[in-house]
Amino acid sequence: MKDKSREKKAAAEIQPAAEILPIEEVAKYPLPGMAFPGNIAFSPDDRLISYLLSEDMSLTRQLFAYNPESGEQSSLVTPIGGGTRDDNVSLEEALRRERMRQREFGVTSYEWAQKVNRLLVPMQGEIYVQDGRGAPLRKLVAQNGAPALDAKISPDGEWVAYVQDAELYVVPSAGGKPRQLTFGARAMGKTHGLAEYIAQEEMARSTGFWWSPDSGRLAFEEVDETHIPVYRIAHQGKDETGEGAQEDHRYPFAGQANARVRLGVVPVQGGEPSWMNLGEEQDIYLARVKWLPSGSLTAQIENRAQTRLDLLKFDTDSGKGTLLLREENETWINLHDLFKPLKSGGFIWGSERSGFRHLYLYDVDGELVRALTQGQWMVDTIAAVDEKNQRLYFTASRESPTESHLYVVSFAGETPQRLTPEPGLHSVVCDHQCRRFVDTYQSLDHPPLVSLRSLHDGAVLRTIYDRPDPRLEQLKLQPPEIVRMQNRTGETLYGAIYRPEAQFGHGPYPTIVYVYGGPHAQMVTNGWNMTVAMRAQYLRSLGYLIFVLDNRGSARRGLAFEGTLKHDMGHFEVEDQVDGVRWLVDQGLADPERVAIYGWSYGGYMSAMCLARAPETFKLAVAGAPVTAWDGYDTHYTERYMGTPQSNPEGYRQASVMAHIDKLQGKLMLVHGLIDENVHFRHTARLINTLIQARKPYELLLFPDERHMPRKLADRIYMESLIRDFLVNNL
Repeated sequence: MKDKSREKKAAAEIQPAAEILPIEEVAKYPLPGMAFPGNIAFSPDDRLISYLLSEDMSLTRQLFAYNPESGEQSSLVTPIGGGTRDDNVSLEEALRRERMRQREFGVTSYEWAQKVNRLLVPMQGEIYVQDGRGAPLRKLVAQNGAPALDAKISPDGEWVAYVQDAELYVVPSAGGKPRQLTFGARAMGKTHGLAEYIAQEEMARSTGFWWSPDSGRLAFEEVDETHIPVYRIAHQGKDETGEGAQEDHRYPFAGQANARVRLGVVPVQGGEPSWMNLGEEQDIYLARVKWLPSGSLTAQIENRAQTRLDLLKFDTDSGKGTLLLREENETWINLHDLFKPLKSGGFIWGSERSGFRHLYLYDVDGELVRALTQGQWMVDTIAAVDEKNQRLYFTASRESPTESHLYVVSFAGETPQRLTPEPGLHSVVCDHQCRRFVDTYQSLDHPPLVSLRSLHDGAVLRTIYDRPDPRLEQLKLQPPEIVRMQNRTGETLYGAIYRPEAQFGHGPYPTIVYVYGGPHAQMVTNGWNMTVAMRAQYLRSLGYLIFVLDNRGSARRGLAFEGTLKHDMGHFEVEDQVDGVRWLVDQGLADPERVAIYGWSYGGYMSAMCLARAPETFKLAVAGAPVTAWDGYDTHYTERYMGTPQSNPEGYRQASVMAHIDKLQGKLMLVHGLIDENVHFRHTARLINTLIQARKPYELLLFPDERHMPRKLADRIYMESLIRDFLVNNL
């Protein structure tokens, strides 16, 4: 029998009246301190540093230029008519914004030509150019009934290419009539020059065409999805009916058909394309495409099982391909952007063949010269290559899995030298001459700060942006504490603890676990993003202890750590989250009778799985947009980790939340957007059917007009209020 007096005491301890943070702050974007410069780039002559920034710290940004000699900031481009917003873009653009997780408005992207100071600025489905600083903004392409998508300026600045109504076009950047380069896609239901859904959502490839170095040719992707059955999403919350109230998507479910792709090359003057020979296998992924300085074309081709990746070099006239390099891994291949061709003919390549992602030097024929980095840590990015001085700049986790720093190493492969001394996360952009870099630095204690530094020794040359957010003085956010613990198998896991204020005592506290838990992602870092996890901060202000743990399967810990969950998702991740709670209990921090968990997407899946598979530990869960059965998710993501439903039926069965509902005892809240085209509402609906059959109660919060993440401020405030009430009333 439950102790009623204890329940009354617990309810009295957690009251919204005790809150320090307004609930509106939890729902507001940008997050406090996060309205810093983005999309940073050096102008072709390195005389300017450009970036997108909101002067009023809102989501609406404009394009600025910073002069490193004078230290002055000036406006380059202001958004015309308010620029891009969620309510003035086409469906195609809205879906691209969703897949790029883009919340910002106004000027949302831009590009410098490589060889001249000419700017390309897309806005509201139209294309604008600016001929240098101070020049007027010229409209180059209007919508004409269909948006101009994915515009890119040629290296010489003379042309702009884009996709409109499924075909590839070019237009002179000086102005003139657009020229259609590809034909036949519209009539056949295909696309030319657009990345398919899988590439955009799961492969980190948002584009489907590529300029040659001499600006004379374009490589492009042809995508055929006509054989993939339509998955229809109805807009149940709209007033109108008919075609405007529904969307049809060619969604590739795990184990089912993928898009068919071809890679072509077409001259900028027009003509018949030549098609590259991608190999005998038809069921493949076109992972990456890149031109070499010599004018040859390369493509990375991944097999369906994602255990092999071929780097092919093509003769663009004949389409004949030559194998430069093959990567094979029994766990899986993690795609990356660590392929850097050299003017000398060789290239730098990233690989996890050692179990950790490192950089290797190859000659022109694809023969390995030497490893440039090694050790039990991960390379994150290639920042720059100084071929003249034979030096490579890269960011990595060499100091700690919770940090990222800039390093330099010689082509001889000596010990890397660290260039960013401050502990935390450093994201860098190097100039073209490899003399300076822009460093965006953040830590648990410091919001993002942007500075110009020397690539010689990392010395700060100028501070570009260090503007305090006035909200921080009011909110008084306390950074979490990073901790290390061991799980039941003796592996070290990293966690973060948000402790309640002293007025709530010294524990044990009612505890809420904030989880993601999936592969290819990391939650616990020495970064400001942890400090402004606003739901965690809000719940901490109500007297809860919040805990975040990167379980086995998460990123930046090596392939063996990540590969623990191969063919068995939702098992070892749950074990580690249970071990994390037990560790908190042993420290006297968590009340074992009052533990909840919440998360979104994979975190929503984990929340539901933890409640079902570990009912002795978790008493309630909030599952946002959860994947509940992996046969209902897409091919590239799911099959990388689980194989196909045909090859691993028992694994898929055990990895489904529905298989464990019989053990569920606690309270469950489900949250989902009805027009989510990534994790379909079908996932939650299937779980609800199982809950009904098992006579298990649940609470449901739906957003008829939201996709994978709620965008409207009113929706987010409403969601945060109901999640709070669910937790306060039940924990």
